[in-house]
Amino acid sequence: MLLCAIADLVAPRRCCACDAVLPAGSSTWCAACETACEPAPPSALPPAPHAAVFQYGGAMAIALRRYKYAGRSELARPLGNLLAAAAPAYGDLVDAVVPVPPHPSRLRERGFDPVALLSAPLARALGVPHRLEALRRVRPTPPQAGLDARARAANVRGAFVAASKRPLPRAVLLVDDVRTTGATLAECTRVLRDAGVGSVYSVTLAMATGDSDDDARDAFAGNAASW
Repeated sequence: MLLCAIADLVAPRRCCACDAVLPAGSSTWCAACETACEPAPPSALPPAPHAAVFQYGGAMAIALRRYKYAGRSELARPLGNLLAAAAPAYGDLVDAVVPVPPHPSRLRERGFDPVALLSAPLARALGVPHRLEALRRVRPTPPQAGLDARARAANVRGAFVAASKRPLPRAVLLVDDVRTTGATLAECTRVLRDAGVGSVYSVTLAMATGDSDDDARDAFAGNAASW
């Protein structure tokens, strides 16, 4: 406790969306940003087959875009802990957590794997293997933003392969950061099932619509100068 208090004095915890210094006991949002972070609709909450924890908008959208596109890899821990809170919903349903992988070129460009970092606390909370090697992205894909559902599906078709040299488990929890139309998750699910996985659940930290993605992009651009 004393070490944590000293650490907070030296490097205080800050809001994931606006960088406001957080009070003791808070680790993710300031009071203002927390009110702008909405849970996913009840029908989409874990353990729905294609689940999400939050809606992609407001503070969550800004935090995720800072994390992925502004190099804020330190946000992986607080955001990943929000995703890990979904673990009890899955109980004994899954045998492993599989993150949606980036293409190697994107990984080199970004310097870290955002979904792997986000999903690690979830795997620990579930007490199951974190199978980073289960999927490999073999084709770089243009950004999905701005594409309709059909174009998104075509964009990711054939982009992933099952790559593990070890047998895959009977049931996996597939993880991504944001779901819009579900095209990426659907393609990864197809690949895993073709490789012999019996059940594939999926969960994302946030679920979006095309409009909410555009709104978040505008908010990101408007706030980036102050980060």
